[in-house]
Amino acid sequence: MSTADLARLQFAATTGIHWLFVILTMGLVPLVAIMHTRAAFTRDPVTRAVRERMTRFWGQLYVINYAVGIVTGLVMEFQFGLSWSGLSKFAGNVFGAPLALETLIAFFAESTFLGMWIFGWGRLRKGVHVTLIWLVALTAYASGYWIMVANGFMQHPVGYEVRGGEAYLTDFGALLTNDSALVALGHIALAALTTGGVFVAGVSAWHFIRGTKETELFRGSLRLGLWVSMLASFFVVVVGEMQRPVIERTQPMKHAVLENSGVAEVQARLVGEYGPGDYVPWQDTIRISMDVMTVIGNTVSTITLIAVALLWKDWLIRRRVLLYILVATVPFPFVAAVGGWVVREVGRQPWLVHGELTVEDAVSPVGTAALAVSCAAFIAIFLALAVTNWTLITRFALRGPDATQLGATEPLPGDSPATRAEVAAY
Repeated sequence: MSTADLARLQFAATTGIHWLFVILTMGLVPLVAIMHTRAAFTRDPVTRAVRERMTRFWGQLYVINYAVGIVTGLVMEFQFGLSWSGLSKFAGNVFGAPLALETLIAFFAESTFLGMWIFGWGRLRKGVHVTLIWLVALTAYASGYWIMVANGFMQHPVGYEVRGGEAYLTDFGALLTNDSALVALGHIALAALTTGGVFVAGVSAWHFIRGTKETELFRGSLRLGLWVSMLASFFVVVVGEMQRPVIERTQPMKHAVLENSGVAEVQARLVGEYGPGDYVPWQDTIRISMDVMTVIGNTVSTITLIAVALLWKDWLIRRRVLLYILVATVPFPFVAAVGGWVVREVGRQPWLVHGELTVEDAVSPVGTAALAVSCAAFIAIFLALAVTNWTLITRFALRGPDATQLGATEPLPGDSPATRAEVAAY
């Protein structure tokens, strides 16, 4: 393999694995925030206790995924300097600011709010505590926005000018309102909500299959997960289709490949515009990825719609076959998310910054052996983190609320306006 191939393999593997953490984090946190809000403002003590146990259970799974995901994000940052110095040299003046803001939000603001939420159980007023988890959700999506701003520039560079072989930002507003970033962000947000909803519904279904005693807790979780995933999976298809005009306008070759029409004509036009070269990406890979994403999206939408209808009079809960289907559906959104990522990233090849910088020109001037070692090391670390994450999530998910440790700390005297009796009742 060439140096460029190794660099691409390294970035594809690590980014793809990291994306699986991100999509579950973004999908779970709004659901946890909704659960906590309902728990905090429920007056009936019995219902409030159930809803708080629900919040703590799902919140713990979210925290596990977030904590391990942060590690993958930190490690992935090193790749820009190690493997893609050409990208940093050419576009660092433009998307360095969005990446820096994403880092500040994800690793400082979001982590700070989450830490306060984790250790605030029994010590903070309920309004403050609930606000914290909503701030976590807000910063999670703000972080996603800044990442998409940077990625959107690579998909369709705007608001810049090239001087001395380097891009310089000339219009920050154009960068922030890039269609390639905004429409994709909407698609990703809905995909994340679909993933989170299906995950919550699938785990809840598994506990009903096992004959859980926490009937009210998992009935509420199942309903919330199904409603969120049903609505999000419908609109994710709609917003996904909204990207086609943007792709047709900004990336004609990707559009031609997806439509399986006019590839030769676009190739000839790009040769005339940019000079000799092969501007056709891996067609089969893109089409298969697109088909997988589309089929899974429609399948999940159909399953969740039927499941929501069967919530009436607990028909869904009483039919084990349907519950098993929900459990089996849990991996589907993750597979679809990877398919979407492949379409977006592979589809713009051979460009790293579309129309300006090719992959070959962006690779760092390092030896093949050194890059092979770093590639193997990065992939091994990320696979180990992924296995660790899903082992922990599976273990705590199957154990149920009794194994939940989040929020289990007893309040200290004077730490909270809530009484010890109230905390114990929770």
